Amino acid sequence: MLDFLPLPEANVTTQHPSLTWDIFCQVIDNFGDVGVCWRTAAELVARGQQVRLWMDDASALQWMTPQPWPKGLSVHAWPALMVDIPAVVGDVVVEAFGCEIPQPFAFAIARKAEQGLPPVWINLEYLSAEDYVERCHRLPSRIMSGPAAGLTRWFFYPGFTSATGALVRELNLSQRQSRFAGERLQWRAAQGVQADECAVSLFCYEPTALPQFLEQTPTLNTRLLVTPGRATAAVQALPAAQSLNIQYLQPCPQPQFDEMLWACDLNLVRGEDSLVRAIWAGQPFVWHIYPQHDNAHHHKLNAFLDWLGAPESLVRFHRAWNGMTAPQTLPLLSREILAEWALCIRAGREKLALQTDLIEQLQAFVAEKS
Repeated sequence: MLDFLPLPEANVTTQHPSLTWDIFCQVIDNFGDVGVCWRTAAELVARGQQVRLWMDDASALQWMTPQPWPKGLSVHAWPALMVDIPAVVGDVVVEAFGCEIPQPFAFAIARKAEQGLPPVWINLEYLSAEDYVERCHRLPSRIMSGPAAGLTRWFFYPGFTSATGALVRELNLSQRQSRFAGERLQWRAAQGVQADECAVSLFCYEPTALPQFLEQTPTLNTRLLVTPGRATAAVQALPAAQSLNIQYLQPCPQPQFDEMLWACDLNLVRGEDSLVRAIWAGQPFVWHIYPQHDNAHHHKLNAFLDWLGAPESLVRFHRAWNGMTAPQTLPLLSREILAEWALCIRAGREKLALQTDLIEQLQAFVAEKS
């Protein structure tokens, strides 16, 4: 079992005035979009802000979020009609992942701007390590048509360098991790993980190299913890799964998902939100990036691996896992390889922990543009 090392304490001392934020989220990939937006909204509230989260599909929040919801955070259906628009538009409007706010809300923004109180309008983009992120971060975009023509929208890019918006990191994350470190053995035992077993979490789409991975799990004496949904369906479709040590999990709130990543010796994650959580966990991980039809995700994955300084075995595993090379090229894992991956990932985590987190950067940006 690999040791678990909690993050160092966050150092954020800036106090910002309490503002109202309207955050818009259109669900594309079930969990990733919702996960990022919820964590962003919840952490803004934890830092004294008021947030309205506007969603076209909020069903995942029924199991994804801790109950009760934080005071100051409310969730609303997508505002398609003028009757759905609040009497006062927020001080900040955020379009997550480039989704366009509905026209009725744009009319309300324009009215507020006419009164001399334009909100700070932010397009919160996808996370990437590609070069364009540093070039485009914080750039303005003049709105040329529609009810809000003439107003400015600002691009805000999460990223991995100090010239980007960094990553979402809760102020209490290190305290949570330190507390869990004393409970980690009990967590593993509750999931049926024996003392000599390698605990591996699986949150994926349908990787073509999944059969090859399952075939080699006995060499690590693996206990496989499979998340519900597409990962469970992909595993259960393979005959080899019937003879392996597998625990099929139930849906769980985000804090419990984080704890799974902290407890496991290897995390196979997918999408954006779980990538960030795997980084903060500091355990070996493999990222199943969201596939795009033109294979643009291959360049995005390579850029991330370059930033990470990934060792050759981690690069080869990622490329086979993401269908960039043949499934048969999937390297054979060992505890020595996982230890090598852990050193690399923890070095990357240390660099990121020194950066100002995304929430603090967002608040400082709003203060600058207000």
